[in-house]
Amino acid sequence: MAVTRNSDNGTQPRPAQLEPYVIEMAPGTYSWCSCGRSKREPFCDGSHKGTQFRPVKVTITEPRTIAWCGCKRTKTPPYCDGTHAGLI
Repeated sequence: MAVTRNSDNGTQPRPAQLEPYVIEMAPGTYSWCSCGRSKREPFCDGSHKGTQFRPVKVTITEPRTIAWCGCKRTKTPPYCDGTHAGLI
């Protein structure tokens, strides 16, 4: 069964997109959105309130490129593990 951006049964996160967000990141602390409802994907904006989902905090110590999971089904949150390839 294909998963779409609007899939939402209340127990699964919404895929924000069916590919990773590949971003060059500066050092700092970031909160990855695990629910797929954020308007600031792939980062949390608090839209998870009232759901079972919580953001995943990540501290980056040096500049690097990160592939943030966009489908929200990764087995290695918050990083893309290729799970999205099986959802299409």
